[in-house]
Amino acid sequence: MSVRGFLVPLVSVVAAASVYIGLSAGEHAAGQDGDAVRYVIASKEGIRHDMSAYTQGLFFYDGLMYESTGQYGESSFREVDPATGKVLRQELFPEEYFGEGSCVFDGRAYILTWYEGVCFVYDIRTFTKLAELPYQGQGWGITTDGHSLIMSDGSSVLSFRDPDTFVEQKRLEVRDASRPVRWLNELEYIDGKIWANVYGLEEILIIDPESGKVTGRVDCRGLLAPQYRTQATDVMNGIAYNPEDGALYLTGKYWPEMYKVELNELR
Repeated sequence: MSVRGFLVPLVSVVAAASVYIGLSAGEHAAGQDGDAVRYVIASKEGIRHDMSAYTQGLFFYDGLMYESTGQYGESSFREVDPATGKVLRQELFPEEYFGEGSCVFDGRAYILTWYEGVCFVYDIRTFTKLAELPYQGQGWGITTDGHSLIMSDGSSVLSFRDPDTFVEQKRLEVRDASRPVRWLNELEYIDGKIWANVYGLEEILIIDPESGKVTGRVDCRGLLAPQYRTQATDVMNGIAYNPEDGALYLTGKYWPEMYKVELNELR
């Protein structure tokens, strides 16, 4: 994980880099199950995205977009106009917290922290903090199936958690062609499936929440146009589905644009 002013274990950096290099060579971190449905981006509409946002979580609620951002001293939770990308409201976190993924359940926003072992809970309408729920291990991405919270920690395992207590209910290993898929990051629950960014890849995995099997892939290579890539732009991360109109939005860390996209299935 690219972090300003924070020493990440070298093995993690090397592993993530090798995953990314593998993709550019036509390989993937997963085993490429032949049964998985493949999608490509058929069209995209660019929308302004705050370049200071190290995007960790992205989701919709009542027609508005919400985004959580990371980095020590920069982490925040934001309400965003999806039409313009304008930040309408934001809550800044104390500098000792590194913000991670976020989601909404029953009017409550849940925002993970990376190493701090705390999930912040906010009233999404007022941005009033309601609770701090403890957990063990790293926090990466989070979503909900309407019953449980579903959390990633950078491994191949997703944990299902109680929304009131954050106590783990069950664990699910994600596998592709019988191989575990590591580096699961930002999550979104769409039409009964878990969609997941994989850290370092420009590909989204679609996961069966019962079996953990990868049932689909979205090829996102080239989503961010070459002219927008600089030393500052980081990896793709951020999936938001608007249930009101079925629109899908994608972005990345420190990206100058987010994209409203339409997908085509490859046959």
